[in-house]
Amino acid sequence: MAHFVALAIAWALIGASSHAQQKSPTEYEIKAAYLYNFGKFVEWPAKVAALGDSFSICVLGQDPFGASLDTTIAAESIKGKSVLVKRILRPQDAVSCHILFISSSEESRLKEILAALDRTSVLTVSDMPQFTRRGGIIQFVVEANRVRFEVNLTSAERSGLTLSSQLLKVANSVRRSSQPGG
Repeated sequence: MAHFVALAIAWALIGASSHAQQKSPTEYEIKAAYLYNFGKFVEWPAKVAALGDSFSICVLGQDPFGASLDTTIAAESIKGKSVLVKRILRPQDAVSCHILFISSSEESRLKEILAALDRTSVLTVSDMPQFTRRGGIIQFVVEANRVRFEVNLTSAERSGLTLSSQLLKVANSVRRSSQPGG
């Protein structure tokens, strides 16, 4: 199954980079592909899964993706729902998001943002340092010029989210932490 996850991620990367015409994908093109694929390997509570006819991936704060997130997501679907990209300004607006990428521009407000999302079923993702240690669910890390990710399983469980074992197998590290928003 880990091979399946790797293939799914590779497929997304190929799709994300096809517009780049032979150049290597950028860091944020790879992160955009990961965001899309995270949606395939996370289970949301039934009440959230039943809401609406779209699957929302949101960005809070300064958008580091530019057009790459929209390009990666264009015409895609997750769990039978069309995927929408939203840029939001307030953490309260994130309650309608399935996945929320919290920009590093929001680092000084992280505790407030995570508190506003406490016990909501939003998959929080960021590339800011110490994100999973501070209560976020998935943190992008770059090691040896490769984009990887860490998972805080306690934060995922607190949010009512179930991360597939296939996703956890390809994570760089999986931790349990009881410190929300620290």
